[in-house]
Amino acid sequence: MGWETRIGMSSSPIKTVLLVDDSRFFRTATERVLVKAGYAVVSAADGEEALQIAKEKIPSLILLDMLLPKLDGASVLHRLKSDPKTEKIPVFVLTSLSQRNEEKLVKDGASAFLEKDQLTKDPQPLLQAIARILR
Repeated sequence: MGWETRIGMSSSPIKTVLLVDDSRFFRTATERVLVKAGYAVVSAADGEEALQIAKEKIPSLILLDMLLPKLDGASVLHRLKSDPKTEKIPVFVLTSLSQRNEEKLVKDGASAFLEKDQLTKDPQPLLQAIARILR
């Protein structure tokens, strides 16, 4: 059959989330939340690694930090949305920056904008936003 399934769920395949953040602590904590919610997770610690993984794995969704080494999040977002292979992957921007950037990020192709400070306190808004996009 080849499809991975979640226990007690339908036979639809597990959705894969690419989590891109340079903070190992944030990646580990967020990965635990996502796996517990039934998602498969692949991680990248910098922008270049994120682009490589996105092209190889074609995840269902990308969670993208803006402040990254090697290639910043805005550049990663632009390249993802400029590449026919990755342009349709929804990208959620995760940032510590204020929401004044939200309009520009959505214009550049982000599907959603979430502040990391809020997510560390309560992951439910992230899980709800992911579920809405991946229905």
